[in-house]
Amino acid sequence: MAGLRFFVLLIAPLLILGCGPTEDLRVFYGNAFGTTYVVKCYSDLDSAELQNEVNRLVDQVNASISTYDPQSIISRINQGDTGVVADLYFKEVLSLSREVNKATFGFFDPTVGAIGNALGFGPQRFSNIPSDHVLDSLCQFVGLDLVSIRPKSGVVEKPDGVYLDFNAIGKGYGIDVIGRHVENMGITDYLVEVGGEIRAKGQNKDKNKPWIIGIESPELTQEGRSIDKVLAIQNQSLASSGNYRKFRLDTVSGRKFVHTINPLSCRAEQNAITSASVWASTCAEADAYATAIMAMGLERVQDLIQERPELIVYYTYHDAQNQPKWYASPNLLAQFR
Repeated sequence: MAGLRFFVLLIAPLLILGCGPTEDLRVFYGNAFGTTYVVKCYSDLDSAELQNEVNRLVDQVNASISTYDPQSIISRINQGDTGVVADLYFKEVLSLSREVNKATFGFFDPTVGAIGNALGFGPQRFSNIPSDHVLDSLCQFVGLDLVSIRPKSGVVEKPDGVYLDFNAIGKGYGIDVIGRHVENMGITDYLVEVGGEIRAKGQNKDKNKPWIIGIESPELTQEGRSIDKVLAIQNQSLASSGNYRKFRLDTVSGRKFVHTINPLSCRAEQNAITSASVWASTCAEADAYATAIMAMGLERVQDLIQERPELIVYYTYHDAQNQPKWYASPNLLAQFR
C-alpha cells in the first residue's frame, strides 16, 4: 500500500538484535511498495541471492498493481487503455477483492480510487477538497461490479471514470508473493515485514520460540510512538490500518479528512474506530479486512466478527465519553504480553 503507514511495528531488539549469530540466519533489508522491508529467514542460501529474488518479485508486483507506476497494468487501465491484459497478480488481487467486498458488506472496495484521488490520497490529486456535490457525482464510478475480465482474452474492462486502487490490499498481497516464493525455495522459518505488515512462518530458531512483534498505540504520547501490545506470531499474517497519521486538512474550512474511504457513502470515514489489526492466513486478506473495519464502524464490525469467526481482530476506539478503549478477539487475549 504505497503511501500508507500502519502501526504494527517489529520490536527491533527482539527481532533483530535478539537473535544470536548463526550461519543459517539471513537478515536483509530493502525498499518495497513505497516503504521498507525486512526479511528474516533460516537458510543455507546466500543472502544476496535471496534479496535479489525478493527485489525481483517486488518489481513484478509493482508492474502489475501499483498506481504509482504510470506504466503498470493497473495504471494503464485507469488511463483508459482498453487493450490491457491482466496478469496473474492482477487477477488474484481482483478475485480476492471481490471475496472480501462480499464478506465485508461492501465496505472494502478498490474502486473508491476516484474518491480517494479527489480527497488528495492518491497519485491523482486536486488542490481543493471537493464539495459534496462532486463526491456524489463520483459515486457512480464506485462498485466492483463495474470491473470485469474477458474470459478468453484476459482484457480488463471498466467504464471511463472508474479508478481502480489496490493500495488497501496490494502491500499485503506483495508480502504473500514473497512468502510463497520463499517457501518454494524450501525455507520453512521466516518473517517478512513490509511497512509494518507481516507474514510469519515457523519460528525464531535461535530462541526456539515464535516470532515476537509489537502493536503501536494510536494514542499520542510526549515520547512519540509507544508500543501498546506485545505478542507472538506463528504461521499467520498480520496487517493494520489507522487514521491517526494520514489525513488532510481543508485550508478553507479547517475540516479534517482521513484516508479511509467509505464505499457506501463515498466519503472519508471518520468514526469511533482509531485503528484496526487483523490476523489471517494471508497478508492480503488481513490487509483488506483491516481497511474494511476502519470504514464500517463499531456496530458493523461486530457483525463481521460474528460472520467470520476465523478472523482474529484487534481494534482501538473512543467510547461515548471519548475515552480510548480496545477490543480483541477472545483467542487473541491469551497472546498479549
